[in-house]
Formats: sequence, structure tokens, C-alpha cells
Amino acid sequence: MLEFLMVPLIIGICVAGVYGLFELFVRRRERLAIIEKISEKLDASSFDGKFDFGSYWPKFSFSALKGGCLMAGTGLGLLVGFIINNLPLMYQSYDDNWYRKEIAGTAYGASVLLFGGIALIIAFVIELKLAKKK
Repeated sequence: MLEFLMVPLIIGICVAGVYGLFELFVRRRERLAIIEKISEKLDASSFDGKFDFGSYWPKFSFSALKGGCLMAGTGLGLLVGFIINNLPLMYQSYDDNWYRKEIAGTAYGASVLLFGGIALIIAFVIELKLAKKK
């Protein structure tokens, strides 16, 4: 259907990948040159005790909580989508197979997104409660 877009799309992706790779190496060289210039003028003993990053970085990471809640919500969404698609009332009045597939895709997609979003909101609320306890 959209075969005329494949060749320019593939060429564009390849060119962007090569450009990104070259830019990555150039930036690395620039950063190393800047670090070498700074290290020639300053020594490390002048920075002792001046930087305290302990108050800026959180001590606990909630990424495991967020990931776990997102996976649980996605699984629950898939289960609800499966249950919705297997309801006998859903297919009584429709004999069109295309319409059944559209309903199935919509039910699965909507339930996964809904329950995944609810799970992330629950993770945020738990994170807020744990942050208030500190």
C-alpha cells in the first residue's frame, strides 16, 4: 500500500544513524579536549568539600515501584480486554467479522492504556505518601 515510502524512509533512517554516530564521536572528542584544558589549569585539591550533592539526589529510587505497577496495570488491562471480547452479548447482533476485529482491538488497546495509566497514578500516590513520611 505504501511501498513508495519505503525506499526514502530506509535511506533517511540510515543517513540519520550515520550522522548520529559521527556526532557522538565528535562530541566525545570535544568533551575530552575541554576536560584536558580544565585539568591543566586546576587541581583536584581546590574542590575538596565544596560540592555536596547528597541533598539533590534522592536516596530511594521508585523506578521499580513504577515499573511493577505499570506491568500489573497492563496485565489487568489485557485480562479485562479478554473478558470484554469473550462476552457472549457482544457478538449477538453483528455478523461482520471486520467489525468484531475492530471491537477486539479497541477493547484491548483501551483497557491496557486505561489500567496502565491507573497503575502509574497509584504508584505516584504511593511515592507521595512515602515522601511525606520522611
